[in-house]
Amino acid sequence: MLSTGNIFTEITLNKHNTTLIIGENGAGKSSLLDALTFALFGKPFRDVNKPQLVNTITKKHMVVEIEFSIGSVDYLVRRGMKPSLFEVYKDGNLLNQEAESRDYQALLERQILKLNYKSFCQVVVLGSATYTPFMKLVSQKRREIVEDLLDLQIFTTMNVLLKERISDNNEQLNVLQGELKLAEERIRLTKQHLTQLAETRDALIAEKQTKIREIKQQIQTYNEEYESYAIKLFELRNQIQDHDKLRKRADKLKSLSHQIEAKLGILNKDIEFFNTHDTCPTCRQSIEEQFRVNTIAEKAQEIDEVNVGFVKLSEEIDKVSKSINNISKIIESITEIELERHRIQTQITSLQQYCTEIEEEISKFNTIGEQTDSVSIELAENKLQEVEQEIMEAKDIRQLYQVAAALLKDSGIKARIIRQYVPIINKLINKYLSAMDFFVRFELDEEFNETIKSRHRDDFTYGSFSEGEKIKINLSLLFTWRAIAKLRNSVSTNLLIMDEVFDASLDSVGVEYLFTLLQEISKENNIIIISHKEQSADKFDNIIKFHKKGNFSSAIFT
Repeated sequence: MLSTGNIFTEITLNKHNTTLIIGENGAGKSSLLDALTFALFGKPFRDVNKPQLVNTITKKHMVVEIEFSIGSVDYLVRRGMKPSLFEVYKDGNLLNQEAESRDYQALLERQILKLNYKSFCQVVVLGSATYTPFMKLVSQKRREIVEDLLDLQIFTTMNVLLKERISDNNEQLNVLQGELKLAEERIRLTKQHLTQLAETRDALIAEKQTKIREIKQQIQTYNEEYESYAIKLFELRNQIQDHDKLRKRADKLKSLSHQIEAKLGILNKDIEFFNTHDTCPTCRQSIEEQFRVNTIAEKAQEIDEVNVGFVKLSEEIDKVSKSINNISKIIESITEIELERHRIQTQITSLQQYCTEIEEEISKFNTIGEQTDSVSIELAENKLQEVEQEIMEAKDIRQLYQVAAALLKDSGIKARIIRQYVPIINKLINKYLSAMDFFVRFELDEEFNETIKSRHRDDFTYGSFSEGEKIKINLSLLFTWRAIAKLRNSVSTNLLIMDEVFDASLDSVGVEYLFTLLQEISKENNIIIISHKEQSADKFDNIIKFHKKGNFSSAIFT
């Protein structure tokens, strides 16, 4: 995998409470994160294409294995590429692989790990390469992560299933209402026919024949209407043939938009760096003025070019979105037409059946006495009672569904559970902030929007703080999510990996406070720190040094 080559590098993650992984850039330190996420989730941790994980020299036989325990059960996950490989072993036995690979992955995430990739990157791994801080996520994404940690996704699944049942219940009620009207009409017509039969059979027969003609005419009218709807459906369905393409294009355009925004952020940071630095903070060499000016100008020009493309992209996104909205309206029209066709077909079937019944009455009219007619009315009334009973039961079920729907909304059960945990979450966040000598009052509301106040009660936003202070907030949230997941027993892990956290914007005092906090946490956890700096090596129980020799990486254990 990557620079490791075709020789296994075995690393034990739970042997020491604290481990420092060091090495020069490109030595293969962060490959550990890519190996973990590839083995567990089938994707790299860093922003690289999955085929790039295969070593460029061997070009095949990439295999990653990870062993872990949950309680007294031992698991082994083996995954590879060229050739493709995905196996999960439980206590040495290979789990059933008859399902598709995505179902097999779902089994691993939902039933074994009880953790998806998104939550894994918020609870287990803090990496500078692709990590998106919780505070930079939109409110909905924040809620999804917390719901995963609190094991609330089951309610979302239940809500989806409930919506399907509500739809079936509504359709059943529509059909029953139609049957009810037909049963009532049948009783009314039957009684009317009996009264007329007492006056004159011939007139009644003539009337029945007239009724048959009317019914057949009505059936013909319904058939014509039914066919006209079929033509409309054909035309409308032709208009939505590009729906999937537009959806994929919209997703692709949004992804490209995010990439452009990220590129603009990088360019602006570069300009800010050259505007505020005269020397390189890494090598301490002076930055030549002309080089700095030229670089700023180049970056500014690139920003202008990217902005022009971004505007065009935004226009295209709006255009595609309008097309998708139009198609959605067409789909709604198709659904309405299909329901109307179903109603018409039900009417046609009922009328045909009724027409047949009248024709049979005429053929047997001379032999059917009053008693037989009374029995027909009784049967019709029994049918009416059956339909009324079915409607009552369906309405009772609908009422139960409505109560269940209210409970399964975001404002229902999930909101009550989240409401119980919000004070605990805020208490933990502020506890970890204080432990890192950062005294602000940080609170999340039930929608996971933040309120940050200083000692003097001045309001702040996440963006108001320095990069070092933001790291303290990010770490406090990371430690909080781990504690909440363990408290909820949705995710209990003894592993915490932080990639280049100490190489970022924390000052020496902040690093010391963080070390103190990590020492406390490491009593029940295995802390892995990845860094290219060795100045704090004496604070770790174990040191692993990666180096590259002959285009292949290897690890030295000390």
